[in-house]
Amino acid sequence: MAETTRSAFLALIGRPNVGKSSLLNRLVGQKVAIVSDKPQTTRNRIMGVKTDGATQLVFLDTPGAHRPRTKLGDFMVRSIGEAMSGVDGAILVVEPTAEIREQEQELLNRLKKEQLPAVLVINKIDLVEKKENLLACIAAWKDAYEFDAILPLSAVTGEGVDELEKALSEYAFESPHFFPDDAVTDQPERLIAAELIREKMLQLLQQEIPHGIAVVIERMGEHEGKNGTVVDIEAYIYCERESHKGMIIGKKGAMLKEIGTLARADMEQMLDAKVNLQCWVKVKPDWRNRQGSLGEFGFTIEK
Repeated sequence: MAETTRSAFLALIGRPNVGKSSLLNRLVGQKVAIVSDKPQTTRNRIMGVKTDGATQLVFLDTPGAHRPRTKLGDFMVRSIGEAMSGVDGAILVVEPTAEIREQEQELLNRLKKEQLPAVLVINKIDLVEKKENLLACIAAWKDAYEFDAILPLSAVTGEGVDELEKALSEYAFESPHFFPDDAVTDQPERLIAAELIREKMLQLLQQEIPHGIAVVIERMGEHEGKNGTVVDIEAYIYCERESHKGMIIGKKGAMLKEIGTLARADMEQMLDAKVNLQCWVKVKPDWRNRQGSLGEFGFTIEK
């Protein structure tokens, strides 16, 4: 007799740069969300899938809760609310401090409004030097909401992640699996490829430039090379200023070449094939505040 299958949809929420995407990658066992040390790295809602036997957990990684200053920021904040309104539970990710920030209080208010069961994850415990600081953090959050569990862990080292998976499996209910058992994300390869390019720019460029960048894959196809399949990818990098274009390209094209080299290595690992990546840079002034440009770049929420 076949084992009864169970599923749950879970939203990953929190302030920018608390490690939600790192935790998502750790939970699904593969890189499906880009990671950087800059805030607001995640722009779209990203879905990750973890199937363990009869239980399938579907994670929705959301942008960090912040005060929007552009129409792109408005889209990012709205996508958090959309994710929280249709899930079986939430994972609120925080840093190991006793302070509850304004954006976190707003997320707590949303949890209360939705009456959503939730687990609190205190991430980055590998950076905690004094145990009493962690205990103070747990005490502060314990009174903030009736969490089903409060779990300190490190998304970087993996410490505590097994305990989190056990706690989250309690949210699964009898249901068919919504994705194939070997799936890790619903993201199209084109979108992941674009995000990998943007990740390298977040790592290599100055603070203000990457937030004004969008990457679009114009063409993605494959041909047979001498040693197997080669995937051809043509990408356009859009920035808001002519001066930023020069910085992205770099002296004699050095920066753009480094971005492409690093992104291509990740793409080859993802696609298990050689990649021929071509990148071009274009200027589109103030695209983050232009509704037409946001739609063109895929930043839309269904009504």
